[in-house]
Amino acid sequence: MNYLFPVLAALVAPVAFAADVPKPIAFLPQDAFVKGAITVVVPPAELDKYVAKVEAAALENPAWFKEHAKKSSPGVPLPFDEKLGLTQAEYDEYLKLWDSREFKAVEAVIIQLKQGSDKMWTITTALGGGQEGGGSLPISTLKYDAEKDVFVSPNGTLKRLEDVKADKRSILGEWAGSEWRYEEETSLGKTKENFAIGKTGDGKMGLMIYRMQEVSSEGTRLYDKSIVLRFPMGDAGILKPQAPTQK
Repeated sequence: MNYLFPVLAALVAPVAFAADVPKPIAFLPQDAFVKGAITVVVPPAELDKYVAKVEAAALENPAWFKEHAKKSSPGVPLPFDEKLGLTQAEYDEYLKLWDSREFKAVEAVIIQLKQGSDKMWTITTALGGGQEGGGSLPISTLKYDAEKDVFVSPNGTLKRLEDVKADKRSILGEWAGSEWRYEEETSLGKTKENFAIGKTGDGKMGLMIYRMQEVSSEGTRLYDKSIVLRFPMGDAGILKPQAPTQK
């Protein structure tokens, strides 16, 4: 897979020191091209039979299940209870299988953090490793205002939320970072836009999560798009220009 821009050698700018980048977004180096990928979480197929049992238990006792779900953070396995429809041994196996989930890269992305003449920061993305016609992701439409610590999107202003410190058993594993959200509700419905950036617990991989949701006033989901990007931290992720091939 070719991650390099066709003219990368001519485009690469000097990489700024991390101190020049606002702390909440300093997981990326300024101006450098960073290789990344859109990623999906793939649980082992053997997990399905246990999930089916839990879903059946939820349908049988929805009121109890709703209350029990409050005991765990979103995306983290629920604590054990006999009413989940699993024995203790099955639950232990369920956790073991969940811990073996994998992160699968589905499309290469080139990422670049830049500061404009207006002092706003943007995270540009190029799909397909920069191949012509690959397009970009909605993340590229966001601008970070360091003075106000907000992101500005075509929808409005994403305000800073509490720092993220995700459990190792959350769907994306252990990671920490910052998150922002835009939320608006009108007579036509509700719009929510979230962006988060951080790094994994071992410090090896950076993460960016973007989600856009639109729900009608009747509760119908009109749009729901989630994107997870992973990229190597530090020098491991920075693309180096390649010397021209001798013919």
